[in-house]
Amino acid sequence: MPVRLTILGSGSAGNCAYLETEETRILIDAGLSLRQIRARLASIGRAPENLTAILITHEHSDHMQGLGAISRKLGVPVYCNRPTQEAIEFQIQSKIDCRLFTTRNSFELGDIRVDTFEVLHDAQDPVGFLLRAPGVNIGVLTDLGQVTRLVLDRLRSANVLLLEANHDIKMLQDCPHRPWSLKQRILSRHGHLSNEAAADCTEQLMSPELRHLYLGHLSSECNRPDLAHRVLNERLEKIGANHVQLSMASQNKPCPTLEMV
Repeated sequence: MPVRLTILGSGSAGNCAYLETEETRILIDAGLSLRQIRARLASIGRAPENLTAILITHEHSDHMQGLGAISRKLGVPVYCNRPTQEAIEFQIQSKIDCRLFTTRNSFELGDIRVDTFEVLHDAQDPVGFLLRAPGVNIGVLTDLGQVTRLVLDRLRSANVLLLEANHDIKMLQDCPHRPWSLKQRILSRHGHLSNEAAADCTEQLMSPELRHLYLGHLSSECNRPDLAHRVLNERLEKIGANHVQLSMASQNKPCPTLEMV
């Protein structure tokens, strides 16, 4: 059976991805409503009742807004670190069924090995993941303001990467709807990656093994898919990485499912 990855939605309003192997079915973040998660899973012939687990990167609402409903109504276990659990339970004023990991440690979910590592973001203990599924390594790197050496080391073996390309710097600076304090936060080392920063990260991570690159978490106000795609595509061409398939994740609909044998 092939490994299947579907980015159900990614953007400033909500982030959620679905990964399926022969033994395991997981969500990476649950930043859409349960209704939306159910509908988007149904579009690929799947249902939340069959989930093995949910992995959570951090407690911001665009990564966990559907988590409470899924955990309470369907009894799906949640995997996160303790600071993230405490922050989520404080926000939703309810306990969730958590299986805790310590950041930088690894654990098994069926036939998937989950490697965790810290990222720089303004949350309690935000993490990235490298998901080692049979025959393929999938990196998840969203919500960070600076790419550290640790991040690069942990993701060098990725064959597939979901990478944040949150904003175009000029669009962010010129945005009339955001106060300067928010712009400073986004531009800080604990904020979000710009298109250029995402391109720099991609260049540093590039290897013959990296085959699929998804750009996600685009700001609806301070970025455009064509801008992000152009910046990354130009960088891929510059470094001769014509073996990498570049795709854009959408806030509004699932990406086509990627099947990996």
